[in-house]
Amino acid sequence: MSSATPPALPDKPQRSKLPILIGAAVVVVVAVVIALVVRNTGEDTTTTAAGETVRIGVTDQAEPYWNTYVDLAQERLGVDVELVNFSDYSLPNPALSQGEVDLNQFQHTQYLANYNVTAGDDLQPVGSTAVYPLPLYSTEHDDPSQFPQGAKIAIPDDAINEARALLVLQDAGLLTLAGGGSAFSTVADVETSTVEVVPLDASQTAGALQSGSVAGAVVNNNYATSAGLPVDAVVHQDDPESESAVPYVNLFVSRAEDTGNQTYLDLAELIHDPAVQEEFVKSYPQAVVRDVDAATLQEQLVDVEEDARAAQG
Repeated sequence: MSSATPPALPDKPQRSKLPILIGAAVVVVVAVVIALVVRNTGEDTTTTAAGETVRIGVTDQAEPYWNTYVDLAQERLGVDVELVNFSDYSLPNPALSQGEVDLNQFQHTQYLANYNVTAGDDLQPVGSTAVYPLPLYSTEHDDPSQFPQGAKIAIPDDAINEARALLVLQDAGLLTLAGGGSAFSTVADVETSTVEVVPLDASQTAGALQSGSVAGAVVNNNYATSAGLPVDAVVHQDDPESESAVPYVNLFVSRAEDTGNQTYLDLAELIHDPAVQEEFVKSYPQAVVRDVDAATLQEQLVDVEEDARAAQG
């Protein structure tokens, strides 16, 4: 029996790498096209990113409602809110403009309009909070008519709150303003007065009253609250529900280029969550809550800025 040489097996053909390279190239091209399409849609694709930190400038950080707000921002939106407290009204807007904070919440439309016109800036509202009455306080008297001739009354000395305070004193029958007064009146417009008006930094008005250096004081809500001024010490105030109070709606404010940022819009709306509002009204029981959409607020700002420019001549 003879042995046969086994037939040789053909070499295993090597698989071409060309299809793999072509497939990879197609994937890269598709990814680039998708990226370009998304980039060129012009739509704001900003979303709330877990762990994102947003710095908000405020003037009343100690109020308990902010604790609830910060907790809900983390729980509902996945955003870490860092509150930056300012003791002077002149600071939060420049801080926002310069990028030191991402939003601020301390001012009404009238104040923002005056700031933008004066500073040549373009900060914009992205949400509203409430209208706060501007009260005249006294620890000695129960009615404006009880102030003696020449009694000293402290008012905030910043342009917008000064005008509003003068209107409060006029409504209380303590003075008259040229032309009936306006949102841009100053102490130079006082025509007659039974009291001595003492302009002070807004943060000092409550202290002046409590020290006894003045008989009365017009005090902004956050300073009155932090100073512990009781509601029953209010002897007069303007009406936060009147049509004339519209320019005094308080705002969440951003830089102009951030008005479409969904995270910021969500944070502005979060102030109206029932859990936050439950605490908010404890801090500011006289406030009238206003929930106005950003577009409407921005339109209102344009109108008030026109008035501010006209007032400056």
